[in-house]
Amino acid sequence: MVMVSTRTSDSNQLPGTPVSVPVGPQSCASNSYDATTSHDAISPLLSSGTPTRYDSALESQAPPPGDTMAKAVTPLPTAQLICLCIVRLVDPIAFTQIFPYVNEMITDLHLTDDPSKVGFYSGMVESSFAIAQLLSIYQWAKLSDRIGRRPVIFMGIMGMAVANIFFGLSNTLAGLIVARCLAGLSSGNVAVIHSVLGELTDATNQAIAFPIYGLVWPLGAIVGPLIGGTFSNPASKFPILFDYVFLRNYPYFLPGFIAAITSTLGVIFGSIFLEETLPSKRPRSEKTSALSGVHSETSSLEHSRPVTFTSLLSIPIIRALSVSGGALAFISTAFDVVFVLFCYSPIETGGLAFTASQIGLCLAISGAISVGIQILFTPILLAKFDHIRSYNWTMALWPYCFALIPTLNILARMGFPETQEGILSSIPLSLDMVSASSRAMVWCGIAALLAVSRVACLAYSLSMILVKDNAPSPSALGTTNGLIQAAMCGTRAFAPALVSSLFALSLERNILGGYFWVLAMIGVSVAGSLVSRSIESGRKAVIAVYD
Repeated sequence: MVMVSTRTSDSNQLPGTPVSVPVGPQSCASNSYDATTSHDAISPLLSSGTPTRYDSALESQAPPPGDTMAKAVTPLPTAQLICLCIVRLVDPIAFTQIFPYVNEMITDLHLTDDPSKVGFYSGMVESSFAIAQLLSIYQWAKLSDRIGRRPVIFMGIMGMAVANIFFGLSNTLAGLIVARCLAGLSSGNVAVIHSVLGELTDATNQAIAFPIYGLVWPLGAIVGPLIGGTFSNPASKFPILFDYVFLRNYPYFLPGFIAAITSTLGVIFGSIFLEETLPSKRPRSEKTSALSGVHSETSSLEHSRPVTFTSLLSIPIIRALSVSGGALAFISTAFDVVFVLFCYSPIETGGLAFTASQIGLCLAISGAISVGIQILFTPILLAKFDHIRSYNWTMALWPYCFALIPTLNILARMGFPETQEGILSSIPLSLDMVSASSRAMVWCGIAALLAVSRVACLAYSLSMILVKDNAPSPSALGTTNGLIQAAMCGTRAFAPALVSSLFALSLERNILGGYFWVLAMIGVSVAGSLVSRSIESGRKAVIAVYD
């Protein structure tokens, strides 16, 4: 790779004098606020003497069953949630459609004759996306807090459509990097889309809404790779339909063009049906409607002064979420990248020797597993368990994900008896050469590995809820999401190039049998799991201010 989807947050402790830090989306009502307290945290959001409310220990999490004090469930704005999901769907399709064929595309550019170095160049391409996204994501979020969510979302989607077309028309490494940079700049609106979800829901219905929204990415991650794997090189795969000179000269244009069409349709649909959710941009008659459970309780903050980057980082739990989110993004992106590289590498060097179509199928399986997890598991997780502890638990799964990858090559080699492997040593090995039972074992192993990794990716959904719960005010939700997503993009920018280089180095020098990258990533994952525990410390630091 490589590349893979991807998308994250987190850090700790407050410099200077401790002050009352409004936490949670509804932080403006009771619990008196000391106007004489120094304002080195988030005071720009609140005028002196403004009363605040702290949602004790994340009151915003759904109350346990049988709790007599539980709030009435706010009706879910189903129509708007569906509209948001449809608009969101075009992003993962456009983003993931390149993954099945990007290594093949790099090979066709003849940048190197060494297959083990293909990952280095594809890693450069993907890192360019993340770096560009890092530069734009916070600015998109701040812009959406001023002009509204809708225009920012639509501009980003159309930019992604143009970028996908340019990518398919590129025949140089520089062209690929420029196209992915444009895609990264455009996809910086992801934090804005997350903010819309936060403004459509409240604490009583988010356990239903977030899993539904969480289905969108895995669904797109199914469709996108299938488009890329199926329609790359269409002239050779489907000569009856696509044997044209243009498609022979640009064999990777068609999947990008299809993705661009879906993006355009998403913008048209959204412009007709998706309503504005930024409180200050909605008609006054709607500001107390059921569109958002938080709007009716937070109108006094609609015109508060904009939050700043430094004031957000002065909040312990926001800082903790930023650092931990960055760790999550690096680890999950590294896994996606190295998994595709592993699948693409020859069996002899420790991989699976998969084709672009087979890699696309793997990614589609991953998406299907995510759908099942979102439907069956996520609602229970969000409604019944503490969000921070659940986040820590999912982060603890990543070391196991990396440790399991080499076992797939072991399963593949089991289908080649030593005598047969010696005879075939002069030709590339392939799973097509082994029995059906051996192939089935490999595919079952892939499904098991991807299932563990998709459970670990639930940390993204949990991070979104934690950000929503702890944003200093509803009017600052977009900026807060932008900060967390920027932290994620910052680490994601370097993950592909670093892990691809580490993968190539391990194979080239045969360090630990070519699996040094496994040991290194297990170490990084363990460190990321430990970092995630700082979120609980950040929550306690804020609670202590009110004791």
